[in-house]
Amino acid sequence: MNKGKMKKGKTNTFTRRDFLKGFGSGTLGVAITPKLLAQKAESIQTKAGEVPVYAKKQIKFTVNSKAYTKVVEPQETLLDVLRDKLSLTGAKKTCDRGECGGCTVLLDGNPIYSCMYLAIRADGTNIKTIEGMAKEGKLHPLQQAYIDKDAYQCGFCTPGFIMASEALLKKKSNPDLGEIKKGLSGNLCRCGNYTKIYQAVDQAAKAGRS
Repeated sequence: MNKGKMKKGKTNTFTRRDFLKGFGSGTLGVAITPKLLAQKAESIQTKAGEVPVYAKKQIKFTVNSKAYTKVVEPQETLLDVLRDKLSLTGAKKTCDRGECGGCTVLLDGNPIYSCMYLAIRADGTNIKTIEGMAKEGKLHPLQQAYIDKDAYQCGFCTPGFIMASEALLKKKSNPDLGEIKKGLSGNLCRCGNYTKIYQAVDQAAKAGRS
């Protein structure tokens, strides 16, 4: 290969590889860090108003019909707050990157990956976790259906599946198999027990109609 041609064709493009190499050596990191620190703190919109992303924040929210007030760090996820500050460990920290659904909870009735949802955004919201499903010692029909149909094996993904199932049945009380599959498509069962999971949701739907 002609080295002259390679040199002639070289551009001044700054690649991601160059960035990582420079940052690893410390020179680029030193150059960039002061600029980042000098930037004005950005903010994100919550129901309670704009919240600076670099500041701690006191939030008020409701979890399983109980009101809480907590001071959270800007980088803390809702999952971390639920597990570490409220001792609600039903939602699982499985993939921790919004892929498996093991951390699914309902926020204002909608299923979300709590591992990807910043806690400061939960200010003023209503959250439901697996711990809030049973009432007065009696299992929710979905929980009972998962037991009746053996819709679990290791059980690690089960809380997330049940919460996603709850959201589905709230929106569509009589889903067919295709709709059940689509409604739970954001959740993964590493044991591959999908058939029985779908059967459990169908049983719970029928119980709700009876």
